[in-house]
Amino acid sequence: MGRNSDYSNGIYQQLMEIMGRLETVEKDSTRKIENLNNRIDVLEKENLILKEENLLLKEDNARLKSIINNDSSNTSLPPSTDKKGGKPANTFNGRKETQRKPGGQKGHKGTTLTKAEIEKKIASGKCRHEIRTIGDSSRQNYVKKYVIDLKTEPVITEIRIYSDENGKIRIPSEYRSDVTYGTNVKALAVSLYSEGVMSNDRIASFLNAAGNGELELSEGSVYSFCKSFAKASEASILNLENLLMDQAVIATDATTVTVNGKQNYIRNLSIKDTVVYHAMNSKSIEALKELDFLKHYAGILLHDHETALYHFGTDHAECNVHIIRYLRKNTEETGNVWSDDMITLLCKMNRTRKDFMEQGASGLPVEKIREYEEKYFSLLEAGKTENKTTAHKYAKQEEKTLLNRMEKYSHNHLLFLHDFAVPFDDNISERDLRKAKNRQKMAGGFRKESGQKMYCSIMSIIETLKKRDMGIIENIRKLFMGTPAIF
Repeated sequence: MGRNSDYSNGIYQQLMEIMGRLETVEKDSTRKIENLNNRIDVLEKENLILKEENLLLKEDNARLKSIINNDSSNTSLPPSTDKKGGKPANTFNGRKETQRKPGGQKGHKGTTLTKAEIEKKIASGKCRHEIRTIGDSSRQNYVKKYVIDLKTEPVITEIRIYSDENGKIRIPSEYRSDVTYGTNVKALAVSLYSEGVMSNDRIASFLNAAGNGELELSEGSVYSFCKSFAKASEASILNLENLLMDQAVIATDATTVTVNGKQNYIRNLSIKDTVVYHAMNSKSIEALKELDFLKHYAGILLHDHETALYHFGTDHAECNVHIIRYLRKNTEETGNVWSDDMITLLCKMNRTRKDFMEQGASGLPVEKIREYEEKYFSLLEAGKTENKTTAHKYAKQEEKTLLNRMEKYSHNHLLFLHDFAVPFDDNISERDLRKAKNRQKMAGGFRKESGQKMYCSIMSIIETLKKRDMGIIENIRKLFMGTPAIF
């Protein structure tokens, strides 16, 4: 009995020890499982965060790709920013290469001066006619050849002002100084400042060289000529704005310039034969209200979606060339077809409009306009459907913004269909602003706002003269003499 009892007790103790160890193992396993579960929870949270970060990185990558791929074909960026072909900014050329030889092309009308044209110039008296002989001039037979050239030489004119019947000498205001510069020098200086985009010191240096060093012009003299011309232009510019006030459609745009290191703007008001430039501090409504012309103009303003301009004029037309660039960009980013189809439609509208205009029609048939408008809005609806499945968030938002803009401003984008006086694009305004952009690149900004305003006054006269095919130097001289040719 004793032995069996000891054996049973031994077995029991072993069992209890085993159960104790099992309990310990179970607790340890439970703790490890809990730790593993906690770790899994942490990893799942970290994985969720990584997924969100990855999504953000993908969206940001799409946004950066969109920015990198921006160029003049799909945004409002100038061609000088294009990276296609690795060409430097100043050598960009958007024309396709042809197999033609350089120079004049076969079948094209030449522009070389003829003898008949030269003889007309001689007869007009506008050119000095000189004769130089080669050979024996006593012989009757000879052949005429012409050389057209330009002479530059300093001319000093002595002005003698005599006393009147009362013995008093009355000196005109233009001769207050004992020595003044003539209108030819002043006109050349103003032309070089505007057309030549030259600095005042370089203009003085060039004219001094042309005058064999006898003019002794200074940088200050050149600035004074330009300042006087701008002052003398005020009445002519007012006449130009009065002419613009009567126009049914005015194109306008603005470009940035720097004034003493700060960003300012030059705004133009353009029609086919007239342009007026204005210096502005900003493109805001408050700044636009300072332009008397805009406060009183009662026609259509053509521009590139400047919403501040919608507070002026009686109606607005938007540039469709700009919207085509945005549509092209949307196609590149999203791969959706609606925007490409919209480009085709807008171009077709413009071709149809041109065809009717060439036929002498005053407008498109009502049914044709209705057909195009229905197609326009159906493409916008197709775009909204495609936008729901656009992959990247950034591209999706940009596309939605474009769709909303084209729907909200549909009247303004399609106004060219209803009114043949409204151009399809704002290219005339952009061409007129190109001069200011070139000056900013070549000569830099302005030191003072007064210089910016002076430049705008000078360019208003010079560019209008060019648009009207009027002699630049001749008419600058007239304005200096108080007889402006622009009315």
